[in-house]
Order: sequence, then C-alpha cells, then structure tokens
Amino acid sequence: MKNAQGANAARLVDAIVKGIQEVKGKDIVHLDMRGVPNSVCEHFVICHGDSTTQVDAIYGSVEKMVREQIAEKPWHTEGQSNREWILMDYVNVVVHIFLRDKRGFYALEDLWGDAARKAYDNVA
Repeated sequence: MKNAQGANAARLVDAIVKGIQEVKGKDIVHLDMRGVPNSVCEHFVICHGDSTTQVDAIYGSVEKMVREQIAEKPWHTEGQSNREWILMDYVNVVVHIFLRDKRGFYALEDLWGDAARKAYDNVA
C-alpha cells in the first residue's frame, strides 16, 4: 500500500510539473517533505508566474493536466480571487503558485529547507 501511495504521489507530482511547464511557470521546485518532522504533507511543488494572468493560467493548466493524466481533482484550493498565491491541495501533494514577489516574501523553500529538493526546467 505504501509503495502504491508513493507511485501515485510521483505520478501526481509529474503531472503537476508538466502542467506548470505547459504555460511556462518559472523556477519549478519539488520539495519532498517525507523526511521533515511535523510537515503538513508529503510533497510541495512550488513555482511562480510574472503576472496574475500567468498565475491563473498555471492554476488552470495544472488542474487540467492532473485531471487528464490521473483523473484527480484538488481536495481544496485557495487564492484564485487575488491570484497572488494560489494553493492547490491534493492531500499528499500541495501546489503553491506565486507571483514572483510573493514567492520571495514567503520563502517557502527556505522555511522548509530540510526537505529534499529537486528543481525542474522552466519549459516543457
């Protein structure tokens, strides 16, 4: 069961990253939180866009890509109204889509610096 969950999480992370890359999301980072005490989930995927329009497009692309590739929907989402920081909660995987300046201000990568980190190319 645990291996199946890990495989499902890996497929989910891959679909999320592909969705971000489809609309040229910037500085894509996957944080593996499984080794971090008191973490809120198993994986974070973090990226940013250069405008609220791009942040919204990234959100839409991730939602579509995940739905098409693995038939999952986010359990909860926040931030679509202001489009400065959109959070997509897939339970074990949480996606953070920021405006560039908001990403720097909240610095989640620094806050969760103990997590294993993998960076992805910005383009598909």
